Amino acid sequence: MTRPIATALALLAFAAAPASADSLREALVSTYNANPTITAQRASLRATDANVAIARAAGRPSVVGTASLGRDLTQVGTLQRVSKGPFLNSGVNLSVPLYSGGSVRNSVKAAKTRVDAGRATLRAVEGDVFVDAVTAYMDVIRDRAIVELNQNNVRVLSTNFEATGNRFKIGDLTRTDVAQSEARLSLVRSSLATAQGRLTVSEENYRRVIGKAPGALQPPPPLPPLPVSADQAVQIALLGNPDLISVLRQAEAAGIDVRTARAGRLPTLSGVAAASYVRDFSGVAGFNPNTGQSSALFGSSTSIGVQGRVPFYQGGLPAARIRQAQAIEGQLLEQTVGTERAVVATTRSAFATYQSALGAITANQTAVSANTLALEGARAERTVGTRTVLDVLNAEQELLNSQVQLVTARRDAYVAGFQLLNAMGQAQADTLGLDGGPLYDPLGNYRHVAHNANDWANDRNPTAVATRTVVPAEMPTPATPVNPVGMTGPNQ
Repeated sequence: MTRPIATALALLAFAAAPASADSLREALVSTYNANPTITAQRASLRATDANVAIARAAGRPSVVGTASLGRDLTQVGTLQRVSKGPFLNSGVNLSVPLYSGGSVRNSVKAAKTRVDAGRATLRAVEGDVFVDAVTAYMDVIRDRAIVELNQNNVRVLSTNFEATGNRFKIGDLTRTDVAQSEARLSLVRSSLATAQGRLTVSEENYRRVIGKAPGALQPPPPLPPLPVSADQAVQIALLGNPDLISVLRQAEAAGIDVRTARAGRLPTLSGVAAASYVRDFSGVAGFNPNTGQSSALFGSSTSIGVQGRVPFYQGGLPAARIRQAQAIEGQLLEQTVGTERAVVATTRSAFATYQSALGAITANQTAVSANTLALEGARAERTVGTRTVLDVLNAEQELLNSQVQLVTARRDAYVAGFQLLNAMGQAQADTLGLDGGPLYDPLGNYRHVAHNANDWANDRNPTAVATRTVVPAEMPTPATPVNPVGMTGPNQ
């Protein structure tokens, strides 16, 4: 890199925090365990896992039982039976797929490939949410620092305004000097109100992403080592970006779907076995004209064989399905190129932003030091009459602006560095080494469902894993009016 990582990261310590303050690592653990976007994507992956079992089921034996109970209402003709029932007809049919043109094999392969794509998507979502969490964390630190800077400036300018007023009373200053001090104090109070509003927005965004209101926050830990050039960062991203991996797997699965669709034009072969049982509950024996004997009151039969199906013409359905699958494959191939472009652009942008923020940190540190010295000089020179009140006020404003820019640059550098990690596929829980209990294992659910052949197996009814952020004071009560006083609807 153009400058040591450790030096840049040392500049990110905004202010000393108490030992009991929340850390960024704790915030990420909370996000990982209970953010609804991540937990919802885990549920989506579990649904994708089930597609493997669904595809396998088409190649497994099936057993179907049938039963019916009925009565004849009319009997016409010379071969009529004496009894009108009731009759019980029951049977069991077994079908074992022997050959399906490769559709089952390809369907299972496509389902497994989509599971790989789903796991990559989960990693992508996890990284994106972590970027949101880091951004929210750093925004709160930045905005709290800006509020504190503005509060300090309000106190300084309030003291200046009082001193200016006292000196005006003894004739040392003019009314213009008092007006300038008052105007500058009002502007800083306005900036403080704006900063406080921005801080409230940042704190609420922190609560939305991380799942709880921010307490005292520690400075962030050092980032992992980053690439020394944009080209190196892009090389890593093209190999490890989970969004790109996901769309590549989806395109691969779509190609397998084309082979599955082509199987619709091929013959199929199944082994079949059947058993049936018929019983007449009327108690009246019938006469069988073919044998000349009385018919039995019950009977059964069994059969076994092989059944083939050869499609000759299906109205163009196989061709339409093949074209549809090919079009979807083409769409995903185009999306692969688009995703690759986005990965390259995002990686280079994050790298450039990170480098520029590091440069801004150095420049703003110099500006803060220079403006601090300039303010001290302006105040000293004001006492001997070589500087005006306006000169001192301008020096104070310049110092405040450089301090705010320094705080902002520190925040921008850390967020851009983390965005670069995410673009390279290195911003997930396993790569960050979070210490918050066992990580979510997508293989566990896959092993649980992918080979399941039990029709009666099921999981417990799902419940929300993500934590709610509504506090007791925000909970509505039965007495809460739907349209409180002071709120007007569109027709009022």
